[in-house]
Amino acid sequence: MQSLEAARATFSLRVWHLPLLFCLTTFLLLVQEPPTMAEGFGLVSVDYEVFGKVQGVFFRKHTQAQGKKLGVVGWVQNTNYGTVQGQIQGPLVKVQQLQEWLQKTGSPKSHIDRAEFRNEKKIAHLEHSDFCIVK
Repeated sequence: MQSLEAARATFSLRVWHLPLLFCLTTFLLLVQEPPTMAEGFGLVSVDYEVFGKVQGVFFRKHTQAQGKKLGVVGWVQNTNYGTVQGQIQGPLVKVQQLQEWLQKTGSPKSHIDRAEFRNEKKIAHLEHSDFCIVK
């Protein structure tokens, strides 16, 4: 009978430790800091050009705001050909989100025909410190 009581005590102890183990595991996962952009983790750079009604509709201003919102860096400028061009740098997922925004959303009064992306490459560190409008 002692072995049955010993088994019950061991089982009770193990069941009691499960919530503690869960809390400890959750805590350890939460306190780990994710890699930052400055550490060069998964950074990419891509050049872009957007075609359509993208000048005179605050496209650059909205692109800058969206870039800052997503936490990427780079630049945007009007061209002499009626397009908008620039460069985006940051974590791949965030860069892809801005690429999709450039293809499908843009500024409220813009009409995007297409967006082209080229020179996509991995980079070790960011070459810009902010998202700027080039005049």
